[in-house]
Amino acid sequence: MGGDATTLFLCGDVMLGRGVDQILPHPGDPELREPYIRDSSAYVELTEEAHGRVPRPVDYGWPWGDALRVLEETRPDVRVVNLETSVTRSDEFAPGKSVHYRMSPANLPCLAAARPDVCVLANNHVLDFGRRGLAETLDALAGAGLRVAGAGRDADAARRPAAVPVGGGRRVLVFSCGTGSSGIPYDWAAAEHRSGVDFLPELSEARAARFARRIRQLKRPGDIAVVSIHWGGNWGYDISDDQIRFAHTLIDGGADVVHGHSSHHPRPLEVYRGKLVLYGCGDFIDDYEGITGYEEYRDDLRLLYFVAVAPGTGELTGIRMVPMRARRMRLRHATLGDSRWLRGVLDRVSSAHGSRVVLGRDGALSLHGPPAR
Repeated sequence: MGGDATTLFLCGDVMLGRGVDQILPHPGDPELREPYIRDSSAYVELTEEAHGRVPRPVDYGWPWGDALRVLEETRPDVRVVNLETSVTRSDEFAPGKSVHYRMSPANLPCLAAARPDVCVLANNHVLDFGRRGLAETLDALAGAGLRVAGAGRDADAARRPAAVPVGGGRRVLVFSCGTGSSGIPYDWAAAEHRSGVDFLPELSEARAARFARRIRQLKRPGDIAVVSIHWGGNWGYDISDDQIRFAHTLIDGGADVVHGHSSHHPRPLEVYRGKLVLYGCGDFIDDYEGITGYEEYRDDLRLLYFVAVAPGTGELTGIRMVPMRARRMRLRHATLGDSRWLRGVLDRVSSAHGSRVVLGRDGALSLHGPPAR
């Protein structure tokens, strides 16, 4: 994945709130208002029942585990994560939601440990503690020197992409948006005089065309445009026709990578006109161990996506996916058997989109897609 290509690190949902926040050095208020659980520490106890004791407090790098070394060895040019939690001390629980995620601002060094270049925020948990919680989230991330996309103090700010310089006057532009199908409430949409997220009421071709015009207006020669989108439900491998059409229209209109997330497990991959569509990257960091009901999807298996893109054309030149397994709220290298299982599933579900997934000798996965046209 060398040469002149720009390498992006992409992953799914990074949820550092609730139980994860409780094991870090500065845990916030553990109160929850879920139907059956009222204290975030209960998620730590579920994890320990499933996989053994979790030390408390852990160091800031603990949740990332082996992923930090992989990132250091790969040295991607740009790192993009979907930060699926508010960063706030607010107790303004968003009404009408049964699950609320927040992490203490004092634990932000845990997020910084992975050195993300962009935190995308257009998801269904960033306003879990109201607009006051969103304001504190934005202030905390800015204070830590972290770029954001997808949420802001008004619609213009929410729609503004994060721009990451990558040398030679080139940039990676990261746009972030989300849909109601992922659980984002309609009233979370940013407006002219209201904070919120870049919300897509529907995935129509007309809306995709308008989004593509925004990309073309801002994209300069040599830039790479990534659209990071929170969409779809939590479980299953089927991709709706409107998601496929929306992704294709974005690429036809100037996007180079579509970075999808929301599902709790990885979903199909596609190479469309030489460019990458990730329909769902799955969870990455969370406190879900010990929660039963969907074992068939192996949501304990996580992926680091390293995507190499040609700066002149935006075409995919290679992708390496490194499997991890979540144990005791920490990412560890997956076993070869786990990697084989994940390859088999992703190969099967991606074949309908013209892509084949291959397992390398090092346990990493790669993608064979159709050639660019």
